[in-house]
Amino acid sequence: MTEHEEERPLTLSREALASGAIRRFVEAHSQIETLSPAELAASRRAALAGRDLSGGAWLFAYGSLIWNPLIEVAERRVGTAYGYHRRFCIWSELGRGSPDRPGLVLALDHGGACRGMLLRVAQDRIESELDLIWQREMLTSVYRARWLRVRSAAGPVEALAFIVNRAHSRYAGRLSDERVLDALATAESPIGRCADYLIETVACLQALGICEPGLAALNDRLAARSTA
Repeated sequence: MTEHEEERPLTLSREALASGAIRRFVEAHSQIETLSPAELAASRRAALAGRDLSGGAWLFAYGSLIWNPLIEVAERRVGTAYGYHRRFCIWSELGRGSPDRPGLVLALDHGGACRGMLLRVAQDRIESELDLIWQREMLTSVYRARWLRVRSAAGPVEALAFIVNRAHSRYAGRLSDERVLDALATAESPIGRCADYLIETVACLQALGICEPGLAALNDRLAARSTA
C-alpha cells in the first residue's frame, strides 16, 4: 500500500479494485493466500469458457452485490436460485472486521433456495466488469464461481454465482443466531461496519419485495441491541 493510500480512508470502490488497493490491503494485513493477477485471469477465462455470451453475462447477486455492485449493469431482474441458500457463513477479518474481532459476510451455501437479483453485464463490457468482480470475490478463493439456472418472471437464465468454498479457512459453518448477532454488532474495518452490511442488505431485499425472515429478525435484534 502506498503512502497516498494510507492517508485516505479505504473504501470498496471501482477505483480501489482497479488500482490494486484492495489487493495490497489484503496482502499487507492478512496471512491468507491470494491469487495472482494471472491466476485470477485464468480462473475468469475458465469460468466463461464455452459459454454463449452474445447477449452478455448474467450474475446472481444475493448480498452486497445487490446494493453496491460497482460494475456497469445493463439489466436487472429479481430471480430465484435453487439448491443454495443465503446465510452468514464467511468470517471477515478485513472487509467487515478485524483479526481481533472478525465480522461475518453472506455467502451461498448448499441446500434450499435463494431469491436475489440477476445482473446482466453487456457483451462489450464483460472483460472489464468481470475482471473487477473477480478481484472483489475471488481474490482469496473463499468463493467458487458456478453457473446456476436462475428463474425469473421473464424466464430462466444461466447466471454466475459465487458459492462458499467450504474447505477454506474462512468458512464459518453453521453458527447460532447469537454468535452471528455478536459479530454483526461489534465488528468493523476501514471498509465499513459489519452491522451496515446487514442493514443495507435487508433494506434492499425489502425494497425488492424479497422476504427473508431470518435476516429481518437479525436486523430487528441488531437495532434493539444498539438502542438498549
